[in-house]
Amino acid sequence: MKATQTKLQDCYILEPTKIGDSRGYFFESFNSQKFTQLTGLQVNFVQDNQSFSTKGVLRGLHAQAGGHAQAKIVRVLEGKVLDVIVDARADSPTFGQHEAIELSAENNLQVFIPRGFLHGFVVLSDTATFFYKCDNIYNKESECGVQFDDPALGIDWKLDNSVLKISEKDKILPTFEEVFGSKKVFNWK
Repeated sequence: MKATQTKLQDCYILEPTKIGDSRGYFFESFNSQKFTQLTGLQVNFVQDNQSFSTKGVLRGLHAQAGGHAQAKIVRVLEGKVLDVIVDARADSPTFGQHEAIELSAENNLQVFIPRGFLHGFVVLSDTATFFYKCDNIYNKESECGVQFDDPALGIDWKLDNSVLKISEKDKILPTFEEVFGSKKVFNWK
């Protein structure tokens, strides 16, 4: 496994070592000892989630706050997505900045997203199966999020807004400024 820190503090792109031959391939998608060696971080994952979506489906930008905040490792099992993370930690030097990373079944890249980040993705292929490990159990009452198209964030989702498929819940999310303005301290523990 190779770990490369993104421009956002504490976020890593993880690239597994893929071993292949005429029969197919094998790779270790996660190893806690290697992860800690490469990043210096210790994370105990307790929940795995998987979603299936069609082209243009945009899920995000979401997080969980308080005692239910989650760190995640995300990857694509089938298809291709643009994965987007936004640093919402008021004390971080990369607060308010985002990173967009293309994840696909072909490139096998994964992204480690620490607690305190908003997360979303849009499906670029006809369909995609998205998988993520979480270090905390999902709690509906702890959900928070911001508008995917907030001009202050300036995210290029690589698809025209007219083809995006967005849930009613995500269409009415507040702006980044409304939730995190003036570096409001938000509990991510």
